[in-house]
Formats: sequence, C-alpha cells, structure tokens
Amino acid sequence: MHIPKRGKHKVFIGMAPGVGKTYRMLEEGQQLKAEGVDVVIGLLETHGRKETADKAIGLEVVPPAQIAYQNRLLPEMDVAAICDRQPQLVLIDELAHTNVPTSDRPKRYQDVELILAAGIDVFSTLNIQHLESLNDLVTQITGVVIRERLPDRILEEANEVVVIDVTLETLEERLQDGKVYALDKIPQALTNFFQRRHLIALRELALREVADNVEEQAIDQDPSTPFCNIHERVLVCVSTYEGSMRLLRRAARLASYMNAPLYGLFVCPPDRFLSKSEALQIEGCQRLCEEFGGEFLQVQASNIPQAIAKVARDYRITQIVLGETRRSRWQLFLRGSLTYRLMNLLTEQSVDLHIMSHDGRAPRSQNSAES
Repeated sequence: MHIPKRGKHKVFIGMAPGVGKTYRMLEEGQQLKAEGVDVVIGLLETHGRKETADKAIGLEVVPPAQIAYQNRLLPEMDVAAICDRQPQLVLIDELAHTNVPTSDRPKRYQDVELILAAGIDVFSTLNIQHLESLNDLVTQITGVVIRERLPDRILEEANEVVVIDVTLETLEERLQDGKVYALDKIPQALTNFFQRRHLIALRELALREVADNVEEQAIDQDPSTPFCNIHERVLVCVSTYEGSMRLLRRAARLASYMNAPLYGLFVCPPDRFLSKSEALQIEGCQRLCEEFGGEFLQVQASNIPQAIAKVARDYRITQIVLGETRRSRWQLFLRGSLTYRLMNLLTEQSVDLHIMSHDGRAPRSQNSAES
C-alpha cells in the first residue's frame, strides 16, 4: 500500500487581525496557480473585507460541509472532500478555529494535520495570541482571555513560518477605515484589544516567535552555523578577584537592555584549590547571578580561553563580558593576553567582547569576527 509523502505546511502569522495574513496567503496562492500549481481554497474567512474577497477570485473553492448541531446546519471545512479532490495546495484560514462540537475533530489544526498526512500542501493563517504557551502572557498583556488555542508543536513542525508585519499606524488606519471590523465595533476594539501598548507587545511576541522558529530550524540543519545566534545571549566571566560582583551587575544591565538571557561562568584549573574567601566570592557571584535570573556555570579546565570559547559555542553566546587583565606586562609577554587568545578562538563566531576596567568604567567592546 502506497503511503503518501506528508504535505508541506506554511503558516502566515501576525500580531493581530487585520495585518494582512489572509490577503498574503491568497496572493501567494494566486501566484502558484498562475505557475500551474493545482490550488484550492479549503476555508476562507474574509470578515467582510472586500480586498480579501477580491483576491480570492478565480481560485476554486471546496464547498464547506454542513454539520448538524442543535437543530441547525453549520458550515465547517470539508476535510473528506479536500482529500478526495487531492489538490497540490489547499489554503486554510484561521488555524486555531474550534469546530462545531459534532464535527469529526474538535480543532481545525487537527483537520490540517489530516490533510497534510494525505500528501497535500497547506497554507494557513494564525494570530500569535492563539499559541498555547503564550496564553497566560497574552491575557496579562491585553486582559483578554483567548479561548481558541493550539499547541506550539504545530508551529514548530511547520515547514515555513512567515510573519506578516505592518506598522501600528497602518493597522490603526485599517481599523478606522472599517477594514478589520464592522464600523460599530471599532470603538470597542480601540479601547480593548487594539490598544497601542497591546499591539506593541503582541508584535514583539510575533517577531520573537518566528525568530525562535528560524533559529531552531537552523540549529537542526547545522548546529555550528553562526546564523543560529539570532537572539542575544550574554556571558559574564567571573574570577576570585574583587570586582566580579561589579562585573556581574554590568553584564546584567547589558542583558536587560538586550532582553537577553544571562549566563555567569567561573573557570577553575583542576589542580587549583580555592581558599575559603575565594570559595565565598564564587558562591556570592552565583547567588547574584541567579538573583538576576541568570544561570551560573562552573567549569574545570586548565586552558581558560578554550573553556570560555566552548561554553560560548555550546550556549550560542553573542556577548561576553570580561574584567580587564591584572597581569603585568612581563606576564602578558610570556603567556599572552586571555582576551587576545579568546578572540582568536572565536573568529568563526559572531561574538562581541566587552572588557570592563577595574574602576567600573564603561566596558571597551570588541567584535571577535573583526579582530
């Protein structure tokens, strides 16, 4: 028995209704149809938007199934008809939609999984607030409880995720023009979900989610590629010398500015035993790092620059904060600068080094890729 190859799934995601996800999906569907691809519409929600409806003209529509519920017939996507039709590509709106209770499957994303399993490619649309893992955060941001949700794995398993992004001014203009909701619903939308501060936060969530998705796919394909480091990650290297606490605070501020995770690192040679005061210093650094929400790492290694470089690779670090060297010129001549050796080890990674002086002045920055 021949088992069809799973179809490919492309998701158009945005921060809110009205950004143009459905329009873009239809636009790409029309382009593919013009190139000879067999394209059908499985489910389209125009919400009365004329531009969206016009963009669907000329595309075959698979009629919806009529599902009986509470003495009424309600339309839902006809999965069986789509699978029987066997198009190359089907366009399906509103991936997080909840089906009529008497449907074969409770959620539209489950219908999509069945279509994909039948070897049919799918284009679908999704708003960022419908992701399960973001539910509590979206409620906290907007005060709105999102009841239609889908598991994050649907986005993670997608072959391609495209963020449809517009400026807040453009979205507000579309809303005011009645291109998102009916005119009588605009005042309510502007005072609730469509408040500017809500849209700013949702837009950031959408962009970040797609960046996460791209990063994970890149890592799966080639874990060593510098392209994997899409997000900033800050590593601060502490020692038993005084000043490490100040170094940690500086790195924590840098991580906060960049909205980046913070990592603390102490590298100790295996043949060295810490005195009581030195051990207390490192314990204090660990506590402070964890208070900042960071992760503290302790590594035993005789070659400190190599140990730092390995941690930077393993944790995909983009920013490293170091203290200024305490070695004399003679020691630097004999053994070399840790910073210089570290930069040489990081030449194939896009990592910035920040060297902080002992008196707490702003750090000097160097890019290892440029050294």
